[in-house]
Amino acid sequence: MPLSAVLRDAFDADRPLLDLPGRALGDILAAIVDHGIAQGVLGAEHREPVLAALLARHAESSAALEHGVAVPHCYLEGVVDGPTVLFGRLPHGVNLDAHDGVPTRFFFVLLGPPGDPHRHLDTLMHIAWLATDDELRFDLGAAPDAAALRAALDGWEARHAAPPAPADTTADPGLRFTGRFAGGLMDDLRRKAAVYGADFRDGLHAKSLSATLFLFFACLAPAVTFGGLMGLFTGGEIGVVEMLVATSVGGVIFALTAGQPLVVLGGIGPLLIFTGILYQLCQDLGLAFLPAYTWVGLWTGLFLALLAVTDASALMRYFTRFANEIFSVLMSLIFIYEAVRGISAAFRDASYDANHDTALFTLLLALGTFYIGSQLSRMRRSRYLNGRMREFLSDFGPAIAMTLMTGVALSLPAVSLPSLQAPEQLGTTSGRAWWVDPFQAPVWVWGAAAAPALLAALLIAVNQNITGRIMNSPDNKLRRGAGYHLDLLIVGALVAVCSLFGLPWLTAATVRSLAHLRSLATVEERLTADGEAREHIVHVRETRVTGLSIHLLVGGSLALLSLFHVIPMAVLYGLFLYMGVGSLGGIQFVERLTLWPMDPNLYPSTHYIRRVPLKRVHLFTAVQLVALLGLFWVVAFAPQGVRLLFPLFIVMLVPLRRGLDRLIAPAHLVALDGARPTETEEGA
Repeated sequence: MPLSAVLRDAFDADRPLLDLPGRALGDILAAIVDHGIAQGVLGAEHREPVLAALLARHAESSAALEHGVAVPHCYLEGVVDGPTVLFGRLPHGVNLDAHDGVPTRFFFVLLGPPGDPHRHLDTLMHIAWLATDDELRFDLGAAPDAAALRAALDGWEARHAAPPAPADTTADPGLRFTGRFAGGLMDDLRRKAAVYGADFRDGLHAKSLSATLFLFFACLAPAVTFGGLMGLFTGGEIGVVEMLVATSVGGVIFALTAGQPLVVLGGIGPLLIFTGILYQLCQDLGLAFLPAYTWVGLWTGLFLALLAVTDASALMRYFTRFANEIFSVLMSLIFIYEAVRGISAAFRDASYDANHDTALFTLLLALGTFYIGSQLSRMRRSRYLNGRMREFLSDFGPAIAMTLMTGVALSLPAVSLPSLQAPEQLGTTSGRAWWVDPFQAPVWVWGAAAAPALLAALLIAVNQNITGRIMNSPDNKLRRGAGYHLDLLIVGALVAVCSLFGLPWLTAATVRSLAHLRSLATVEERLTADGEAREHIVHVRETRVTGLSIHLLVGGSLALLSLFHVIPMAVLYGLFLYMGVGSLGGIQFVERLTLWPMDPNLYPSTHYIRRVPLKRVHLFTAVQLVALLGLFWVVAFAPQGVRLLFPLFIVMLVPLRRGLDRLIAPAHLVALDGARPTETEEGA
């Protein structure tokens, strides 16, 4: 439906009033009305009657709609010839008791003669419709002038003039079979070329700095941790330095070339386990590990390239919300598990050497980092301090928490704490040359390496694509399109190159990627019909600048390896907790789990509770929980031979979900497993 001419006129030339002064409603309305008089929209003699009528109407019923929009209105004879809208924008929202709790920032003052109700209602309907569009509200809030406001309206009309989406709500435009050789890959390249420049321009913002500082430590800590474990699993042939080099170089290349640059590459538990099993297999067969590892990596890179050019990522359409949520929670649980295991180890050690001070201080530092980071991240909706300070504290919360807790640890040197371990100088862990000669392996290994490479390629492809699918969920409001096939090709190339230098393989790190996305997101806290506050992503600053900066800093840290010892491991455990718990927010599976101990009479009025019998809701959740616990057992506790088959267990989620078709009606499965639940979850 096109916009009415009345609303179009409100954004003409100098008609909009941006960055209004004042915080009281009377002052705000007076500034808008005075601006309308200066623009010739109103006569000066109508100022007082209009202001009095607007304030009187607000006293009867609040002018605030939801989503930060207010429509003060009055209808007086002789003021204007027809419905007229004056638009004003505040630099920061004010509390007008909106139903959803979002402070009001956008004012559409509607004036008109009393005898034109149909046009008044039409204009009100248009404004209410505009208010529900997150992307438009973000653009209206960021627009520097009237021309940018008009461009935002044009973009809104273009989006809503598009044909309706296909009925298949699980279909992702980036996951369609093209029927052409490398068709999906070429489509990804065309999509990314159109926005490549904007990916850098949009990174010139304070959010990029805060995201870089946070994610630098969030990527550095797992790289050092996984690198240390890799050294243990491979007899020191691949260790911390190799992991840091791979993370830095691979991350920079991926940030510059990826289809989804917000994805963060890194080491993950299943790949670490796979590499350890491969090392043990080489030991049993009497083979040199690195040459055999290189051949497996080269085959893996080739298989990933073949998957990329044959549109194999389109098979991810069969991984619905059911599997995506299980995988996402699994990756979060691994981070939480590693944090808890690290803290628990301090207490186990204390039971032997009676050093209880170290154990207690470790717990306090970890919980302090987690608590401060979590609380500061919520400062955006606080009533305290001014808007700029709240934004700063919210964006830089994790970095501030780490700095404060590290300072606390340094201020109490009497308590000995384990610190981040890293080598003192740059060089391979074992002292070997960087280049690995694959031809040192026996000839039969050259072909036999293809067998384990198939499993490795399956693991990397499934992990990469599920992470991309989670990142590109409609809930996350990414606008520039996916790049599944392009990302798979780049990761395959990186795996092959890393293998030639004896570096660890990298793939999408789900928790770090989600933390990256959330650190660049603009969020609103909304109240549901039950009065519960929920964060809702309005806009994400999609950029390559942060990924590039993060991994350049990781590379630069190689020159400062000795300074890593200043950071206590307890602080990093707190960061792991923050990322793991933070990534659980907004996952429908987690929300449905909280229903189990809840009084059924107090269940929230979500879309699936309104549409699906409660027994079916709990059955669906129970199946997900059993699958999650099974996968977590495989990753954390299963024998090594079983862990090697982890990618096959992930794939088995597809037939498991298909089996639910026999137990739950299709209409109910659509409500539980649909791709876009958030739009309807909070309303009736």
